[in-house]
Amino acid sequence: MNSAKSIAIAVTLAGVGGLSLSIQLHAGGDKVAFPENYAAGILYGTVDRYDVKQYREQYAPSAAIEAVRKGLPIPSGTVLTMLEYKAQLDAQGNPVKDANGHFVKGELGRYVVMEKRTGWGTEYADNIRNGEWEYQAFTPDRKVSDKADLNGCFQCHKPHADQDFVISLASLKGVVAGQMAAPPGPNVVSIASFHFGPEQVTVVAGAPITWVNTDASPHQVVLTGREQKTPILLKGQSAQLTIAEPGTYDYICGLHPSIKGKIVVK
Repeated sequence: MNSAKSIAIAVTLAGVGGLSLSIQLHAGGDKVAFPENYAAGILYGTVDRYDVKQYREQYAPSAAIEAVRKGLPIPSGTVLTMLEYKAQLDAQGNPVKDANGHFVKGELGRYVVMEKRTGWGTEYADNIRNGEWEYQAFTPDRKVSDKADLNGCFQCHKPHADQDFVISLASLKGVVAGQMAAPPGPNVVSIASFHFGPEQVTVVAGAPITWVNTDASPHQVVLTGREQKTPILLKGQSAQLTIAEPGTYDYICGLHPSIKGKIVVK
């Protein structure tokens, strides 16, 4: 993706009621240079991504962390850097875990960077703009990745407008996001650790299925090959879908397609 060009991007934002639109925008990833001094900042968070078998490290400049811990806005000039590593795998292809139960990092896959500057983002429509943030991805040799899906970055962070579009804001503040469990009950699927649980649910035709997001990251249930989908769900939010015809239906997370589930309707 050549982010320096003006391009047409079809954007689907499934908010309340759903919204689908096609917009013209100048993808501004070319504004973001590789942050050579990212390691001089603070490692403020680590994430195990079960869906893609990755271990991630998150770095921020000390000035940004100091600001948010004082209750101030994230300052202009802040660069947040995330390193995505492949998790080390055992003989069965499962991630190896350390003594604390976290993934053990293997080969570096890429760097993902988000940068905030005063005045950035004015060329975007309100339905996609992430305040004054721009995004870019870099290969392990610190070159711009030609496989970067910058539109996906905007779409994933868009539901977090109330925390300046930073999904990891709680970690920046030094607050550990608490774990929560989906309420018990029939036909309830929990979205936790980037995983649908249970992965397969069996229901009677016409019975509602409930998904509850217990992750800090937003998720969305999208039935494969059908028009049915839920709104984007933030942590603690839930939604239902109903299928009238018997059969077997596959579904994915609309924001993280590697997360997959199955519904058997009898």
